Amino acid sequence: MELLQGNVKWLVKLYLGLNMGLDIILEGVSKSFGVDEFSIKNINLKIRSGEIVALTGDSGSGKTTLLNLIASIDRPDSGNIVVGDCIFNTMTEESLTEFRRVNLGFIFQSFHLLPHLNVYQNIIFPCLLSQMDLPKSRLRVKQFLNEIGLTGKESSFPAQLSGGEQQRVAIARALIHEPNLILADEPTGNLDSNTTDKILTLLVNQCMRSGTTLLIVTHSDQVSKKMDRQLLLNSKGLIDSN
Repeated sequence: MELLQGNVKWLVKLYLGLNMGLDIILEGVSKSFGVDEFSIKNINLKIRSGEIVALTGDSGSGKTTLLNLIASIDRPDSGNIVVGDCIFNTMTEESLTEFRRVNLGFIFQSFHLLPHLNVYQNIIFPCLLSQMDLPKSRLRVKQFLNEIGLTGKESSFPAQLSGGEQQRVAIARALIHEPNLILADEPTGNLDSNTTDKILTLLVNQCMRSGTTLLIVTHSDQVSKKMDRQLLLNSKGLIDSN
């Protein structure tokens, strides 16, 4: 029955022209930043295409390290990482860069907006990098500005925005080029409860609408309870609460 439901979900997404997301598979993955001092050790994980998953754990448990490995920003010391059809340990740095450019949207807690670019330019920037059709890109920026409630602030620079507004721009920027995978590292960590709920609703709804796989690192129960699955990373390894 589960396989049948999965096939129906895939056919619906195909019919509607939605992204298929990307499967994520980790097999025996370890990463150390010191002698016998493993940040993560022997991690096994499977996230299915289109799933919306929270990764929780204490500070220093290796959540950001795990996210960076899945993003191919870091390489594991051992083990295999497969995202979609890409087997990371067989790929060159050039190929991994291309993988990130096409498939990945990354949302940071500290926003990482380009300060010398205005709201419109920050959002459209990934489209230019991925050489998306320019009229389509402009239309998507207009749609996203409406979605995130920043119509009229296209010419504002990051320093002129509140924290919540900057994070909405960061989310739009991560989604604008239609990535198959969104990785978010504490994207609501610096926001109040009301803004967190709005930001989270925007992010989850966009991912569900497009079929994008979402993995979000968070300390917040408010955030993790809204996900399909909750993963806990601690000294014993990775625990799936489902």
